[in-house]
Amino acid sequence: MQDNATEVTAAGIARLAGVGRAAVSNWRRRHADFPKPVGGTETSPSFALAEVESWLREQGKLAEVPLRERVWQQLAGHPEGALAALVHAGCALLLIHERPTVWLDVSAGSDERLAAMLPGALEQVLTARLGGAAERTAHSDRSAGGAEAVNRPSSAAGVNTPAAARPVNTPPTAPGATAVPATPVAPTTSVAPTTSVAPTSRAVRTPTGPQLLPSAPLLRGAAELAAEVGARQAFEFLLGRHLDANPRQYTLTPSDLAGLMADLAGPARTVLDPACGTGALLRAVDVRPGQELYAQDSAPDLAALTALRLALHSRAGVHGAAGDTLRADAYPELRADAVLCHPPFNERNWGHDELAYDARWEYGFPARTESELAWVQHALARLADGGTAVLLMPPAVASRRSGRRIRADLLRRGALRALVALPVGAAPPYSIPLHLWVLRRPDRTPATPEVLLVDTGRFAGEGRGGPDWAAVRDAVLDAWRAFERAGGPVERPGLARSVPVIELLDDDVDLAPARHLPPAAGADGAEQLTAVRERFGVTLRLTADLTPPAADQAPPARWPLTTVGELARAGALVLRTGGNGGHARVPVLTDHDVLAAVAPSGTLPESDEEAVLTEPGDVVVPVLGGGSVARVIDDATAGAALGRNLVLLRPDRTAIDPWFLAGFLRGTANNRQASSYASTATRLDVRRLQLPRLPLEEQRRYGARFRALDEFERALRHANRLGEHLVRGMYDGLTDGTVTPD
Repeated sequence: MQDNATEVTAAGIARLAGVGRAAVSNWRRRHADFPKPVGGTETSPSFALAEVESWLREQGKLAEVPLRERVWQQLAGHPEGALAALVHAGCALLLIHERPTVWLDVSAGSDERLAAMLPGALEQVLTARLGGAAERTAHSDRSAGGAEAVNRPSSAAGVNTPAAARPVNTPPTAPGATAVPATPVAPTTSVAPTTSVAPTSRAVRTPTGPQLLPSAPLLRGAAELAAEVGARQAFEFLLGRHLDANPRQYTLTPSDLAGLMADLAGPARTVLDPACGTGALLRAVDVRPGQELYAQDSAPDLAALTALRLALHSRAGVHGAAGDTLRADAYPELRADAVLCHPPFNERNWGHDELAYDARWEYGFPARTESELAWVQHALARLADGGTAVLLMPPAVASRRSGRRIRADLLRRGALRALVALPVGAAPPYSIPLHLWVLRRPDRTPATPEVLLVDTGRFAGEGRGGPDWAAVRDAVLDAWRAFERAGGPVERPGLARSVPVIELLDDDVDLAPARHLPPAAGADGAEQLTAVRERFGVTLRLTADLTPPAADQAPPARWPLTTVGELARAGALVLRTGGNGGHARVPVLTDHDVLAAVAPSGTLPESDEEAVLTEPGDVVVPVLGGGSVARVIDDATAGAALGRNLVLLRPDRTAIDPWFLAGFLRGTANNRQASSYASTATRLDVRRLQLPRLPLEEQRRYGARFRALDEFERALRHANRLGEHLVRGMYDGLTDGTVTPD
């Protein structure tokens, strides 16, 4: 059943038809029967999805709207907003996942019947999986010493303080969000006495019938999608598309980084994320029997989505709460085995004035400019003795003078166990090398305390391709496990060192790893420079051999022209666009890889969506950025998944030569006439790119010349990289004494 109230933007229409936004603008101008706007603004109008789908089908521009796209458009155009629709869809998918027969019963009949019966069914499943206001005392165990249950106070300093401005890495609450602030809850773990706590409100409130009625078509579509790919995958797809459509509203933790943080924390039965965002850190935790996951975020919509996401992800007990964690902690009595946290950075209004006497500041009262050290101490306060916390921190926290007293006390008492400097590009903001702090709540003061310092900056990737995560992971975990196992000296020149705390307790207490690590072995550096110099010489000679011959002057050609769109309609080539998800373990070719002419380096969210896989002879074109670039896929790149903002052209070899196609697509004038311009970006409409109509033999003559130019360009790029490496290495060697000036 289609929802006539669902609206779609011009960008959504372009995605439905597989074209650029410029094509949609042309259709609006040229076709008087194009659907009229029903909402939005004059500069960004929206259209009725049903009318658009009908028009596209009548024009032969669309055979059928794919199910995934139809469900996404219903969600994006929901009258109550995408966030409210996503929560409704998540609730229904959780019911389908947990009690499919109940869903089949309530969904039979009209939309009105569905909206009337669904709240009761949802209340049962949400209470069972996420708890509720009628929930009894929290999950608990006896301590290792067999202590009897005791009652503890269920309040903490600052809990009843009114919430203030949200952290900078969470968006404002959108209308229709269905999460509600939680009252304090105090579960205990196997290392703490059993604790009776006050009941808590769950993060997801059961929608009412009137709230659900506009969502009925969306819920039926989501159920249909779940029948194809599974309820969890359906929710991940919708959530991923929402995050991808609103990149500036959310600060996400990359999955590779989340996995590393979870591995550093180690196996845990109870895990807390006090700034959960979209739940990436808790999803990375290894599943264990009887596991309990606790999440809190200042944005109610994120708290609700994370609770639903975690409930669909595993059978762990899920506890979600909305509220400002520092001012209104939902779990003041929790003593968790592990805390994982990507807190907001550089937050001035974190509660400095209200929380001066809070019991959490065991290591010193943080300055107004040190909100990150408030999160560090909150994490330590929520750990059981011996528990581990891993937090993502901006690098300035390791060296700012305003935090040196707290850093010194963390070191003296053995709470700070390791500090890892990540490569540039590991997580947003991508321009700075962030740090990981590994902390442990001390169960005793170490006799000779040491802290592990690790610097993985050498594993940074080129451009925006991201770091070499496999190398980062191996280096960090090997050093950490050796440090944990031996409890003594660990030294890996240029990479890791266990430093006695006494060496760090100077006036600055500067913990930046690069300041304390010994340099890499000089002999290896000199040998590497010699090898780089030899490769550089070989590459320069190759570049000279590949230099194009002198160009012969000729009058401008007057070929008959065709377009990529016409060739696609005639079946001479197949046009595909990059996807938003795919199967795990498939390398992804990104637009940055194409622009930099490097190997596939990206990842896509894991889903059952069929990825577009490249084949030898395909031509890949980036659609953003305004550059004249086209890449022919070779055997080494074949098999990679096509990333976002890329268009793949698969020519019929009996009609079109791939190198001829790629070469003419790179023409500057060709790209200029096929591009549209916004205030901040240029977008290429690949269908408008032009090619001359030439016989296949003539195409191959041009293709051979274009291929030779591509080899010359690659040699130039390689020579440039080697030259930069040689210059940087010579400067480093001369300045650290490992290379003599003679």
